[in-house]
Amino acid sequence: MKLSGVELLRVRMPLVAPFRTSFGTQDVRDVLLVRVVTATGEGWGECCAMAGPVYSSEYVDGAEHVLRNFLVPALLAADEVTAHKVAPLLAAYKGHRMAKAALEMAVLDAELRASGQSFATALGSTRDSVPCGVSVGIMDSVPQLLDVVGGYLDEGYVRIKLKIEPGWDVAPVRAVRERFGDGVLLQVDANTAYTLADAPLLARLDPFGLLLIEQPLAEEDVLGHAELARRIRTPVCLDESIVSARSAADAIRLGACAIVNIKPGRVGGYLEARRVHDVCAAHGIPVWCGGMIETGLGRAANVALASLPGFTLPGDTSASDRFYRTDITEPFVLKDGHLPVPTGPGLGVAPVPGLLAAVTTAKAWLGS
Repeated sequence: MKLSGVELLRVRMPLVAPFRTSFGTQDVRDVLLVRVVTATGEGWGECCAMAGPVYSSEYVDGAEHVLRNFLVPALLAADEVTAHKVAPLLAAYKGHRMAKAALEMAVLDAELRASGQSFATALGSTRDSVPCGVSVGIMDSVPQLLDVVGGYLDEGYVRIKLKIEPGWDVAPVRAVRERFGDGVLLQVDANTAYTLADAPLLARLDPFGLLLIEQPLAEEDVLGHAELARRIRTPVCLDESIVSARSAADAIRLGACAIVNIKPGRVGGYLEARRVHDVCAAHGIPVWCGGMIETGLGRAANVALASLPGFTLPGDTSASDRFYRTDITEPFVLKDGHLPVPTGPGLGVAPVPGLLAAVTTAKAWLGS
């Protein structure tokens, strides 16, 4: 394909309720969308970078800057662009995986729409629906937490993930176990909030039969995670530390993780996400698909990814109404704890023009 141009769109989407993690609270999502235009049609991508560099070093204004000034011009200058050529064409520019992932996603969507193939088929899907978990933020009180968890279980979510931080860890986990029993699939996510010195505290979570503890230590501290894994019984899952298939292989070899959370934006795109999946499958390491409060565009791609065979744990692929009263695509609706894998060409979904226009705050066209 030859790209005719690329449009960058900023959209502002209020959340149904504030979402608090160990690194801050969000009540609105400022999303950067990418639309690539070719002679045969268009494709959509979504950048998962947050407003500030708190989850990772990337942030949405920075992603827009590098796309405008470096990444998009590199693709526009290329004679031929395919999804598999995006990474090599952008290799001269270090880092910026989330920005690169959004651009690759849009190119892949355009390519697959033109060929009539779905994201799921192209990635290697083996299922027509995926089980869904839900991520529950840090609350003001344990009773409030119990009410929220109970509501999600009533909606049919098959797994609960609790965000934790020092001072909000053992007590809320104990309360959820006591209220809802051992039959609930339960895991926790620390988002790098602890150090290895907290190992005795984290070991106090062992009696609660958690599926995993996600990214307890700093993203660079892979050896610390390996040591922590020797000191606690709860399986250690890595998130922020896994930025590529190579880093996944290294972490597995060091014994730093028993499970991996795959977020396509964090690893540079869906093609690299599939490579991470393949590396983990080759080593018998289960994976699941993490979420970054995506719109329906990113959710469609994540659901497709989560239908690959190695995704044996429910992901954070929750329904649209978990975070948004109104999505920019037709909403994803939970049914029996699952979401359907889109089967249409490309992502299988597209923005509804009126819904997109209502939340768009800025546009920029790059090209002829």
